[in-house]
Amino acid sequence: MDLGLSRSYTGTTFDDVVSKTRAALGEHGFGVLTVIDVRATLTEKIGVTLEPYVILGACNPALAHRALEATREIGLLLPCNVVVRQDPADASVTVVEAINPAVMAQVTDAPGVAEVAREAGERLEAALTLLDGELA
Repeated sequence: MDLGLSRSYTGTTFDDVVSKTRAALGEHGFGVLTVIDVRATLTEKIGVTLEPYVILGACNPALAHRALEATREIGLLLPCNVVVRQDPADASVTVVEAINPAVMAQVTDAPGVAEVAREAGERLEAALTLLDGELA
């Protein structure tokens, strides 16, 4: 099983990919609860220079609620992280990676989690497909 769902884009800016990723997630029921600018944080805290790299903490409230009803511990794996990063080997490539929610179902056998993970995976894949169309 793959840890994430991944796409790569060229011919656009990093900021454009971040913006369109957020919009695509929104179209499929995910709000972005947090934005972690990993590049800025590493530069500020330890003086390391990294290519542009952000983590979007995406959440679909209805799915999160269903998962939490199955097991409160699932909160350890929420929200669904989506990474937008510049490829360190090729600055013209921006990579978008979303956590594969099926990983949640592998971590717990609580009834209902597998179904939530399946639906979340379908929604994230649909958001990435929409993003493909926006950035093609």
